[in-house]
Amino acid sequence: MMNPAEFANIARAENDFWWYRGMRHIMFGLLDPVARQREFGRVLEAGCGTGHFAQALARRYHWPMFPLDLEWAGLAYGKGLGINNLSQGDIQALPYRDAAFDAVISMDVIVHLPLGDEQKPMREFHRVLMPGGFLALRASALDILRSHHSQFAMERQRFTRRRLIQLAESTGFHVLRCTYANALLLPVALLKFRVVEPLFGGEPESGVQPVAPWLDKLLYGPLKAESKLLPAGVNLPLGQSLILLAERR
Repeated sequence: MMNPAEFANIARAENDFWWYRGMRHIMFGLLDPVARQREFGRVLEAGCGTGHFAQALARRYHWPMFPLDLEWAGLAYGKGLGINNLSQGDIQALPYRDAAFDAVISMDVIVHLPLGDEQKPMREFHRVLMPGGFLALRASALDILRSHHSQFAMERQRFTRRRLIQLAESTGFHVLRCTYANALLLPVALLKFRVVEPLFGGEPESGVQPVAPWLDKLLYGPLKAESKLLPAGVNLPLGQSLILLAERR
């Protein structure tokens, strides 16, 4: 479960904040070819938060979205946005029949489960997908990058590429691609999380806070570059996030 206090920060920042804009464009770059090649009748976003990304996917691809989240604190924002088909539920026990969806999207959700529980939602994603159904999953990467924000958001685990692939394959998925992302800013992240934060201390706090326009533009630039590199087939060897694309066997 994510810290409910973080939903207000996310709702304020999701549209314009550099990280959300950049990661959205990265995901669009990876999903655009999928949307051209496949037709989806029903798409589940498992752990939708405020519903903002589900709304963006529906607008871009005209996918019938079914956003689900455990926390009403997030769903209330989605209701305010006028998003359809919102549901409250647990990704570890999805309230849907078998083979109910053509695709499942899950962004930065399984990291909030205790270590060892990550197989439960993956088995559920497999169960609710049609045979051959598509999965797009994003997760925080590398334990060395745990930060004050990680603690505030109640992130409980991070993944390596090998471990995420093993998780997917062990729960019945055929991995199409798995790559790190948010790689170009990795030196900045290491400096901040492993030098500045330990040196100055402080309490856990949200990293989703407004920054000066010039800094927002500066930080967005590397993500924009990756939004061109990754769709071109470049797999990044390290990064702050992992993106896995797979299909149900």
